[in-house]
Amino acid sequence: MNSFFHSVTLDPEKCKGCINCIKRCPTEAIRVRNGKATILAERCIDCGECIRVCPHHAKKAVCDTLSVLNDYEYTIALPAPSLYAQFNHLEDVEIVLNALLMLGFDDVFEVSKAAELVSDATRKYMARPGLLKPVISSACPAVTRLIRVRFPSLIDHVLPFNAPVEVAARLARKQAIKKNGLSPEKIGTIFISPCPAKVTASKMPLGTQKSAVSAVVAISEVYPQLLHHMNADTVGTISAQSGKIGVSWASSSGESAALLNDNYLAADGIENVIRVLEDLEDEKFENLDFIELNACNAGCIGGVLTVENPYIARTKLKRLRKYLPVSLNHDPVESPVLDWDTPLEYTPVLKLDDDFSVAMEKMSRMEQIEAHLPGLDCGSCGAPSCHALAEDVVRGIASEDECIYKFRENFSVLVDNIHKLDGMIPQSLLNRKEERHDTD
Repeated sequence: MNSFFHSVTLDPEKCKGCINCIKRCPTEAIRVRNGKATILAERCIDCGECIRVCPHHAKKAVCDTLSVLNDYEYTIALPAPSLYAQFNHLEDVEIVLNALLMLGFDDVFEVSKAAELVSDATRKYMARPGLLKPVISSACPAVTRLIRVRFPSLIDHVLPFNAPVEVAARLARKQAIKKNGLSPEKIGTIFISPCPAKVTASKMPLGTQKSAVSAVVAISEVYPQLLHHMNADTVGTISAQSGKIGVSWASSSGESAALLNDNYLAADGIENVIRVLEDLEDEKFENLDFIELNACNAGCIGGVLTVENPYIARTKLKRLRKYLPVSLNHDPVESPVLDWDTPLEYTPVLKLDDDFSVAMEKMSRMEQIEAHLPGLDCGSCGAPSCHALAEDVVRGIASEDECIYKFRENFSVLVDNIHKLDGMIPQSLLNRKEERHDTD
């Protein structure tokens, strides 16, 4: 399990041992032990929720820096459509695209262009006879990892297409090779990302053996440097190659709307996502064709690596796409670029033991332990819930006494026993003790 790469990391020096993060983690991947939080690597899905809620900034996302431009002979910027929503009064996407060139990139390939290609392919995919529905979008890597860990019965519902950023990276590299004749390793495809989950997806991708994304830089790093180059004079070198459909992917329901099918559900925010997946697992939805899920509030514009309030960003995005064409991309995408080459498989990180009979015994013991816990889910023990503490006890990484209420109960029993023992001391021993005291 230690081979996992995670963009979300913890700085122990800044951690104060509060329990904000453990209560919000969707996979119960965080514990507080000895006054410091720890992240269980095998459970983390890099959604970044702990970064969002940590008041001490002890959680952070590890990303590449713009110095990565020096590592390649030819560099291509892959701007996420959520980047456009960060700027005030932006009326032309081309200003951003050309500012990226002035920042040091050799070329730009819009992820929103790839999003339109994925949307077109998804519309055709949805028309296949006998398709298992509802189809769940695979665009958010945090959600895909969540399904793989917590909802294995829904894996077959996940759309087996690469996310737009992966499609963009593959097309951009192919285009650069044809244009310049460079070998692939000399071409750097640099994604400008709104969230840490996409950083992890470039290092440990799902659905493909190797990602075509060379590096991932946070929007929050690129944004202030782009401002110096943002003016009307930057328009002209590169023309925008995407329309409303591609740019709309930046906010929740943008991907679904592109399917031209109203029989969809779109949810954003990790807690809402979990609620939808639980209801889907319980077969509460009928006659639903497509489900779009985004771990971040309001969609990618709410990622923790962005700089603008997500709801203000949504307004900016709406204004920006007002005069855009509907779509500029309808060409079919080749299978090696679009389709997964590796199936999504269940990762049983939550199971108690590889041996089924042993796992059942541990489950029974867990239920017994949990029944004796107060059921308050207060988090004072360092686990997010009483159920999680019972699991930790069974796994041998915690004890029941770490529950403050259980400890207080046991301490009260101990005090009562001491009082009882005190009352049982023979009078002769007490007299002898008093005589010794008087002699001294």
